[in-house]
Amino acid sequence: MAHSLDDVISGALRVLDRYGLEFCSMRRVAGELGVQPSALYHHVKDKQTLLAHMAARIVREVEVGDDLIAFAHDLRAAMLTLRDGAEVVATASAFRLGVSDLEADLARRSSPDLARTLWIYVVGHTQATQLHRQASNLGVIEADPDLDASFARGLAIICG
Repeated sequence: MAHSLDDVISGALRVLDRYGLEFCSMRRVAGELGVQPSALYHHVKDKQTLLAHMAARIVREVEVGDDLIAFAHDLRAAMLTLRDGAEVVATASAFRLGVSDLEADLARRSSPDLARTLWIYVVGHTQATQLHRQASNLGVIEADPDLDASFARGLAIICG
């Protein structure tokens, strides 16, 4: 059965959610789809391209509106839906692999400096939240009940 780019992205996101970014390899994604790894390259040039598509899918429902705090909460919620979702978005953003359109829209609706600060804060706090939750779920550390509230307090500082 032939797969589409959408199928490849969906398969990669399932692998991401099950194994985390560290173990989200092209070989594992191919296995998820029941194809040889070479079949993936009909849809994506390389793993970085696949990461760009994954990040775009993670944030595709997020829209920048007039309420930047609501935007920040929506972006965070989108990244928290998948294991290591924030890490995928952070990687794509750092290497300018696709999610920069959302960041550019944010800059048009605010200012470049506010947009960059807010973007880095939301993605970074969400990465830290995901890492903390994973560690606490494994029993390595105690759960932090203040993660959501600290996120909101930080937004209040940035967005005033």
